[in-house]
Amino acid sequence: MRITSLDHLVLTVRDMDATVRFYVEGLGMELREFEEGRKALHFGAQKINLHLSGREFEPKAATPMPGSADLCFLTDSPLSDVVRQLEADGHRVIEGPVERAGAQGPLLSIYLRDPDGNLVEIANRR
Repeated sequence: MRITSLDHLVLTVRDMDATVRFYVEGLGMELREFEEGRKALHFGAQKINLHLSGREFEPKAATPMPGSADLCFLTDSPLSDVVRQLEADGHRVIEGPVERAGAQGPLLSIYLRDPDGNLVEIANRR
């Protein structure tokens, strides 16, 4: 067996509306509903399924918890533009730009937190 790519991941969230606003309005992802009103954030060929804390779907992680994720998203937009947009929308960048090691090589990254406290890294490939 060989794993070829990531299809989706799941975030457990405290406030569905705040999370959707952050990822859709702040990061430009697309909200889609599926299977009985479940929500997912789509970007590129991937998606993030959203589970409301205490009302997760089975099967689920052994200990689903809001604010426990550390995510990295790639962008082609210059990070200076990204920072300007995020700060204009009221999102505080907590670190960066800094050099990091990505899955396919060096990255230039900034960091911020989503409404649940998850660490969100936004990066340019170098």
